Amino acid sequence: MSHTIMTICRYLDLPYEGEDREISGIATLAEAGPEDLSFFHNEKYRKDLPSTRAAAVLTEEKYASELPEGVIPLITDEPYLLLARATELFAHRISTESEPPRLLGECEIDSSVRFGRNVTIGEGTVILAGTYIGDDVTIGENCLIHPNVTIYHGSRIGERCILHSGCVIGSDGYGFAHTRDGRHVKIHQLGGVVLGDEVEIGANTTVDRGALGDTIIGSGTKIDNQVQIGHNCMIGEHCLIVAQCGLAGSTKLGRNVVLGGQSATAGHLEIGDFAQFAARSGVTKSMEGGKVYGGAPAMEIKLWRRQQAALMRLAKGKK
Repeated sequence: MSHTIMTICRYLDLPYEGEDREISGIATLAEAGPEDLSFFHNEKYRKDLPSTRAAAVLTEEKYASELPEGVIPLITDEPYLLLARATELFAHRISTESEPPRLLGECEIDSSVRFGRNVTIGEGTVILAGTYIGDDVTIGENCLIHPNVTIYHGSRIGERCILHSGCVIGSDGYGFAHTRDGRHVKIHQLGGVVLGDEVEIGANTTVDRGALGDTIIGSGTKIDNQVQIGHNCMIGEHCLIVAQCGLAGSTKLGRNVVLGGQSATAGHLEIGDFAQFAARSGVTKSMEGGKVYGGAPAMEIKLWRRQQAALMRLAKGKK
């Protein structure tokens, strides 16, 4: 699906009389290619303006001169809001159309399973009753998909994965832009979900699709029941995420990270390899790998235990 810059600007009610180009998608400044529309709204990403390869960028006029030669500035005082509106042009068109999947070998699939279009399933995969698998999904070999799983369009499932009942793969991330009068405008989530090999997803767990890029879960990672994985999270290999944890959008976990039950992370932070968090940890900033943490806000667990002991002494009236 592609649109010209002129078409996009007309849709956005944005005046534009310059060169017209074909736009095939939307991407961040750092990831955009010569057929992508991008946007700039946050000083944190200003360093990416001079090197972006985007065809055009939604930006305020005062930043237009920082774009590379040949990149078209689309001038607006509300670039993030116009980005949100532009995503609707590139969103997947939901349909009730169905067609048989392409099977790459012998599979066992219950007759009640419903498929979208262009689904590919690897040999030896078992899919139980009541599951829905959307358009353009690929599922690897020897997977087990329990009853009533929902896999949204464009998701990619590796080999030997186990998806438990009621889990949802590829639902929309929680993304909105806000108008000046307080209305919320949906940012249509254009990315997907990628599961590596031997990933296990627990019952009633939700893995949101990426807003622009993909949400990625590394091979060997095991996620318990009732966990929420936000959009554009990147979870490394062989992580363990216990029940009722929540990861806000764009959280990055290294390999072999362990999150105890009901732990949560703020968004846009990084956790290093082999970090461990006690139950109910609240991770508010990026944390080094190879250490054990606890508490909210999370801190090294020895310090947290001393803190808890001190609080108990205060509560008992002791010095």
